[in-house]
Amino acid sequence: MPEAVLQRAAAEMLDWQGSGMSVMEMSHRGKEFGAICAQAEADFRALLAVPEHFHILFMQGGGLGENAIVPMNLSRGSKVDFVITGSWSAKSQKEALRYCKSHIAASNADSQHTQMPAPSTWQLSDDASYVHLCSNETIHGVEFQELPDLAALGSKAPLVIDFSSHVASRPVDWTRVGLAFGGAQKNLGPAGLTLVIVRDDLLGHALEICPSAFNYRIVADNKSMYNTPPTWGIYIAGLTFQWLRQQAEGALTGVAAMEQRNVAKARLLYDFIDASPFYENRVAPDCRSRMNIPFFLKDESRNEAFLAGAREAGLLQLKGHKSVGGMRASIYNAMPLEGVQALVGYMREFERSHA
Repeated sequence: MPEAVLQRAAAEMLDWQGSGMSVMEMSHRGKEFGAICAQAEADFRALLAVPEHFHILFMQGGGLGENAIVPMNLSRGSKVDFVITGSWSAKSQKEALRYCKSHIAASNADSQHTQMPAPSTWQLSDDASYVHLCSNETIHGVEFQELPDLAALGSKAPLVIDFSSHVASRPVDWTRVGLAFGGAQKNLGPAGLTLVIVRDDLLGHALEICPSAFNYRIVADNKSMYNTPPTWGIYIAGLTFQWLRQQAEGALTGVAAMEQRNVAKARLLYDFIDASPFYENRVAPDCRSRMNIPFFLKDESRNEAFLAGAREAGLLQLKGHKSVGGMRASIYNAMPLEGVQALVGYMREFERSHA
């Protein structure tokens, strides 16, 4: 989380803008929270240049919840194409089987999720209700550097993207997207808030079994107020949207500035790893994630010593996911360049003293 956002939330904790209430005490239907929610939606739409024919929904359940909610709303009980590029897209495909038929159009499992299958090789169905992909896989550290143009591939299906772990780190080409969803807890706010951005023509097709609170048409018609929304999460996300819009790098502002900053952070760490005989990154350079950088000590017997030294240096949560091992640096939007510089400095010193 950006420090400036946490400081403002702390200052407003007991009394939001003279209302005499904390945001956590407000009625979600009161004018105070109504203003907070409306501003958050407007700022997000401006931040990511979301077209007017897309609805912005504030929901709950996280990305895992959307793995069920999306097929209940969009599959119409028929077939869905999946592009498997790591653990999260695999989980999405498995969950969707509860509600529809599934076809794996492409997979990078043979490369242990270290390369991306070229869109030209995808085996897309003629009758898919949508095509699902995870545009950034946190565990394996692979990212789509460009969203596929399904129309150019001969598919009429809308593209659904899970962009939980890199939302607002780079622009989105909405001409190629039908629906995007993401948990807020990586780049936008605290856990508990999920954002869904859905094109207007995709509403109104929910399965009969879809709960009313998860029906996108109902949520959109009620402006995310059909049930009590995650008010605190929306408030913090709204502050984060404002912070993001204020960011600047040279002549660039907002998401464009964040992208430039994220490119610089990732390049610094990747360049150091690639030049070192002590560490390695196993992901193909053309699909390396800017947000999640897995790396390995070539002598993995030194892993615990590396992590212990990192903790002493104030560098936390570097242990890789249990399914892949090694290390992982997650350098989300709020991580400043100085944080990556500190990590590289520690890695260089650890290599010098242990090589």
